[in-house]
Amino acid sequence: MLFADGEKLVFRYDDHTLWVQPWGENAFRIRATKLASMPDQDWALSEEPVETSNKTSIKTPKDEAATIINGRIKAEVSRRGKLIIHDSSGRKLLEEYARHRLDLEDPKCSALNIQARELRGIAGGDFHATLRLESVDPDEKIYGMGQYQQPYLNLKGSDIELAHRNSQASVPFALSSLGYGMLWNNPGIGRAVLGKNIMSFESYSTKVIDYWIVAGDSPAEIVEAYSKVTGYVPMMPEYGLGFWQCKLRYDTQEKLLDVAREYKKRDVPLDLIVVDFFHWKHQGEWSFDPKFWPDPAAMVKELKDMDVELMVSIWPTVEDKSENWEEMLEKGLLIRHDRGVRVAMQCDGDITHFDATNPESREFVWSKAKKHYYDIGIKVFWLDEAEPEYSVYDYDIYRYHVGSDLQVGNIYPKEYARGFYEGMEAEGQKNIVNLLRCAWAGSQKYGALVWSGDIASSWSSFRNQLAAGLNMGIAGIPWWTTDIGGFHGGNPDDPEFRELFTRWFQWGAFCPVMRLHGDREPKPKGEPTAPGADNEIWSYGDEIYEICRKYIGIREQLRDYTRDLMRQAHEKGTPVIRPLFYEFPKDDRAWTLETQYMYGPKYLVAPVLSAKQRQAIVYLPAGASWESWDGKDRYEGGQTVDVPCPLDTMPVFVRAN
Repeated sequence: MLFADGEKLVFRYDDHTLWVQPWGENAFRIRATKLASMPDQDWALSEEPVETSNKTSIKTPKDEAATIINGRIKAEVSRRGKLIIHDSSGRKLLEEYARHRLDLEDPKCSALNIQARELRGIAGGDFHATLRLESVDPDEKIYGMGQYQQPYLNLKGSDIELAHRNSQASVPFALSSLGYGMLWNNPGIGRAVLGKNIMSFESYSTKVIDYWIVAGDSPAEIVEAYSKVTGYVPMMPEYGLGFWQCKLRYDTQEKLLDVAREYKKRDVPLDLIVVDFFHWKHQGEWSFDPKFWPDPAAMVKELKDMDVELMVSIWPTVEDKSENWEEMLEKGLLIRHDRGVRVAMQCDGDITHFDATNPESREFVWSKAKKHYYDIGIKVFWLDEAEPEYSVYDYDIYRYHVGSDLQVGNIYPKEYARGFYEGMEAEGQKNIVNLLRCAWAGSQKYGALVWSGDIASSWSSFRNQLAAGLNMGIAGIPWWTTDIGGFHGGNPDDPEFRELFTRWFQWGAFCPVMRLHGDREPKPKGEPTAPGADNEIWSYGDEIYEICRKYIGIREQLRDYTRDLMRQAHEKGTPVIRPLFYEFPKDDRAWTLETQYMYGPKYLVAPVLSAKQRQAIVYLPAGASWESWDGKDRYEGGQTVDVPCPLDTMPVFVRAN
């Protein structure tokens, strides 16, 4: 049965219901369930769709396919429920993959008995949901989907886990070269396979298939439409535009202040310095251990006098030695456990987590952070999810059994950031930054600055971060950063690591946030919380120091420009770093190059991604003229140039028109 219900097109047969409804300009939200009523959670689609001039048109002729049109997008539903979507030119954007004999007039009628929308019941009343789609064009390219530790920018042909891990962030929005964007609006653990024969999206425990699709004439139009329905980042504060110093870890107040004083003495600009983990006495106290941090307020004041902001790491972990344990246990503010002792993970003890999905729990943790951090002048938080893949949660659809473990669903990091965003917003702060290991669709509106987790200090890992950062921007997370030099390992005295560090540092100057971090060698063995070796720019020898100083200077030179990029992200959802095709969609080659990118619309950046490389081949997209960074050479677009890249130089070209 096909019928119109207000502006919705509805298909119903037996226990299966499908809704197709306008959701913003040139976009549909599509939902299907086997429940008696359609679930009403909006998940990432939290922003009310802006009223448009589009007039919705629905036609439901008897015994024929029904259609619904919203501006430049059209959906057709067959009399047996198969969905096909076109743009205004008639080009097919999406077609469900159905191989069955329920509709003998379908050209793809088949004895295979495969449904496009499968909702298979599981224990507890939810469904294992699968959406199957035709791969309508073998040359289609797909970008976005979040942050994965692989070198591929184009994800077509990839098998993608929809789950969070340390250094992996699932943000399931896909941008297609065919002219559409699609959000898989299901926050549970799942899987996406972007195959050449079939594309599929799965949620292992949900009540509904729910996705959003938009048609657009350019990547920018599509990403901006997606941002309208999921939310915008706040405006980046001024301290987010410059250089950030961090290491694992500064273990005393005086050591941290000495580093800041040295930057000041050397006249090297420093916007922010970080107090990392285990500055507390016990996990779950959200305060400084007075033995090592005797006067945090005085520390914050001295830093502010040097124009340096302080960021503090906050973990969601709670141990039974914490002064807050009994109160949180009594009030039900901790996550539940199905079996065994109350241990979610082991890190310097057996610990569990506060329940970030519980508003009362979020308010409790914020009250402690406000008292011990915010009220003494700390306004920037590093909300470390502390290995979220090992967390245990017992709430509704976010839970999924994997062997003997339970894995957290994708909503958790978003709720974690939300608690601090709401707390700071209540204090009147608007430009909010929360540094996070993970994020989901919509996290950006809670001030989420995502970093790429605990990654290796290697050339291959460096290469992966380039793809990760660009795809995060396409997936609607404009604020993104990485540990310059990588996190695991790297000896500042090792000449080979110094080269890797230098190339990473140069690239960091052209990332949304420039942040130096790492757990450097050597460090005491068997002590996971011991401070690593020095990680300041003078720790790498005089030659590397001068290169770092040069690129911090370049970052300062770009401050006004970067501020404008952050304003565009705040107002339109525009990525700060962008694949070439984002700025040059009509240049076919721009869709295939994955080791160059744009820092905003003006600067083309070609990171040096290999050891001993001193020459680079760079493609300059058609449709613009280009100048070398020093302004000495000018080129017309549409050609490849061979340029030197000595150790102190990363190729950057300036768009001249």
